[in-house]
Amino acid sequence: EVQLVESGGGLVQAGGSLRLSCTASEVTFDNWAIGWFRQAPGKEREGVSCITRSSGRQYHSDSVKGRFTISSDNGKNTVYLQMNSLKPEDTAVYYCAAVIVCGSVYPVGSWGQGTQVTVFS
Repeated sequence: EVQLVESGGGLVQAGGSLRLSCTASEVTFDNWAIGWFRQAPGKEREGVSCITRSSGRQYHSDSVKGRFTISSDNGKNTVYLQMNSLKPEDTAVYYCAAVIVCGSVYPVGSWGQGTQVTVFS
């Protein structure tokens, strides 16, 4: 089973930046796209950003486009989510997941613990 571990969340003032990391400990990412998702209290989980491993092509939701960047370090088997110009509405638990194709909301394997991002104004 593909298991990923998220890290890098924290408390940040609006306008600030955070970089989240997603690391696979047991398997490589080679066969999957990697997506970042988030879930705010009382809301459904939503896709935020995704990267296709084979092409490196990025996808972002409209709410984060221009502010978030997703990248992949193949040597470290890690995918990063660089979040700039953070807003209070970005506050959520962030999850990464391997998916068959960007746009899918169904992970290959189970959801991880996530990492909390809190943006205060």
